[in-house]
Amino acid sequence: PRFPAMASDSGDRHATLKRCLDVLRDAKDDSEQFAALLLVTKAVKAGEVDAKTRRQIFDAIGFTFPTRLLLSRQPPAGCPPHTFRALGLTLLACFCTDPQLAGHSQILNKIPTFNDVLLSPCEPGCTSMVDDVYQCLSAVLATARGPRELVTKGTVSALCQAYLNGGHGSDRALTLLVGLLAVAEAQCWQRDAPQLLAVLGKLSSDFLEAEDMSKFELCEVLPHFIPLSPSLTESSQGSECLCRLYKGLVDILGSKLSQSQRDPALKLTASLVQACGAEWIPAGSAGSKFLALLVNLACVEVRLTLEEPDPLEVEGKKEVVTACYVLMEMGIQECLREENPLLENVQKMQLMRIMEEAFGAVIFYLTQVKQEELQDPFIFACVRVLGAWMAEETSSLKQEICELLPFLVDYARKLFKEGSPAASLPQAELVSTEGSALPQDALRFLLPGFCHLTAEDRPRDILISEGAPALLCEYFLQQWELLTSEPTAPAPLTSTEMSLQTTCGVFLNLVVTAPELVRRDKTFSSLMDVLLKSLPLLVPQKHHLVLAANVATLGLMMARILAGSAALQGTQSAKEFFGAAILFLSQAHTAQAAPSSDGLALAVSPTYESAWGDMGELWFLGMQALASCIPLLPWLPHTALQARWPQGLSQLLSRVTPASVELELVTAFQAVLVELARASKQCREVMLSHHATEWANLYGMAALEQCLAEQ
Repeated sequence: PRFPAMASDSGDRHATLKRCLDVLRDAKDDSEQFAALLLVTKAVKAGEVDAKTRRQIFDAIGFTFPTRLLLSRQPPAGCPPHTFRALGLTLLACFCTDPQLAGHSQILNKIPTFNDVLLSPCEPGCTSMVDDVYQCLSAVLATARGPRELVTKGTVSALCQAYLNGGHGSDRALTLLVGLLAVAEAQCWQRDAPQLLAVLGKLSSDFLEAEDMSKFELCEVLPHFIPLSPSLTESSQGSECLCRLYKGLVDILGSKLSQSQRDPALKLTASLVQACGAEWIPAGSAGSKFLALLVNLACVEVRLTLEEPDPLEVEGKKEVVTACYVLMEMGIQECLREENPLLENVQKMQLMRIMEEAFGAVIFYLTQVKQEELQDPFIFACVRVLGAWMAEETSSLKQEICELLPFLVDYARKLFKEGSPAASLPQAELVSTEGSALPQDALRFLLPGFCHLTAEDRPRDILISEGAPALLCEYFLQQWELLTSEPTAPAPLTSTEMSLQTTCGVFLNLVVTAPELVRRDKTFSSLMDVLLKSLPLLVPQKHHLVLAANVATLGLMMARILAGSAALQGTQSAKEFFGAAILFLSQAHTAQAAPSSDGLALAVSPTYESAWGDMGELWFLGMQALASCIPLLPWLPHTALQARWPQGLSQLLSRVTPASVELELVTAFQAVLVELARASKQCREVMLSHHATEWANLYGMAALEQCLAEQ
């Protein structure tokens, strides 16, 4: 060759490398180029190449030469078959240490080759090829396009197989899988669920069988392999994994542990609860004791950390305390569960007392929070778990919660206004990740509690004085815009729709208990405008029936109070709203064959039946409110006639047997019919033409009979 062997002196080495690069760039002779390449790759492997030299190597040979090496099937005389491939991979691994080159399409299109190397038997002398592939894959994973390319080009499956085979570098395969799942969990499980389940199967078996520190190390790895979807409970293989994890955790958490051992176990438990609720805990005495132990341990951890908070100690414990919040939320749900409960009543009472003390510590911690800490995801987690407690437990800690309300409203307002990234930490999502909850959506978790509190004088007064109604009006508008931007096809109830329903519940409480506030606060005029526009869009969509019931009832009850406002003086939007409200109310009942006779009976319409448990009470409230609106809005009877409701209701009541109509329904129908008859001659005539005096007598509608006779 035209150059000597690589010298030992650093300056000489660089000079030799430079000569090698010149040969690589200019040589016409393959043997000379190959000899130069051997020296370059030897230097690369020895870690003697700095960024500048690496770039010089790339500039000299580009991607073309390594690609040729990977494709070549004819090794030099006397060399192993994989020689050229190994050299090509070494060069690519060298290039991949430059982040710009790692994301280059010429590297990304080599991913199938990298996968092949991992799946091929690792013969003696081939371990360096495997190491180079792992280096390339690690670099690709760190690029913007990398994770998507790795998933779509089959690397998840290859890594799973490499780990399960247990060959050279299998620990690196597991590390890469953890990295991929951290950034693309849903896509990985969607594409390669069987392979990932196989890995989880091995990990869970190792976890159950381990009797040394590796058991606790696996607690750190396992959460990455527990998917939120698909649920592990849906397959026998997943259920077996859950069973092994349960047994392993019983073994750990039933023993005396140091903090460094207990914390990873609590985090693993929380990830299982996040993914599967309490379904992975078996029913029976052992399961109920384990569940009670989990909630106990979580509450103790929360109290120890938050009751006398040392800022440095809390900082190091935020992840594990957030995991404890997941377990506390599960505790609340299980204490309230009536159907097939895991816990006995005595256990429930004990746990509620223990959780009350832990929530006292959460409240105490939140009272110490400074303004500059509001962006901390841990504060979001504290507020969320407290929201879960407030949603269900309304009698305990009432004084403390009332004192904290100004902070909670202020916190929710700041996140809402600023669009804070506060909930970006995975642990802050706790249990639910579905729907369209925004990062700043603390209100989503506080609304159920606010709904309870607005029914009581003192907390309601605090919420009003802190400006909660104006904030909730803005929030309602934002959530409405989100809902209308979602697909219109029927879908499971989203967090957006649930938030809108609960916000309506808060406003309904305010309308009933603080009508003067509704009259004087401009917030409610703005809200009325939103409701007028939104109900006509909702009613035709039968998959939004419960939300339509909330919006219709709230709008009707507010219209009673705001009847004098300009928006309700026969405007187009008001007529469309009342038209939609009447359509919603009128379609709730129908005539169907009576099971015990030949006649027809009144029944809830099939389209309303499945949701009636959630909206029946709202329907009755809506009927009451509509009856109250009729004498206040002179144009309303004409709208009812246009909707053909007096006609339709008269026909319905004359067709069905009176015995099939419950007294509560008779009262609701009569209230509306009486007001229509009093307010409109045309409505009276329609009723009389449908023999109203006869069927009113049959139903015992004395007030309607009297009204029709007087007129």
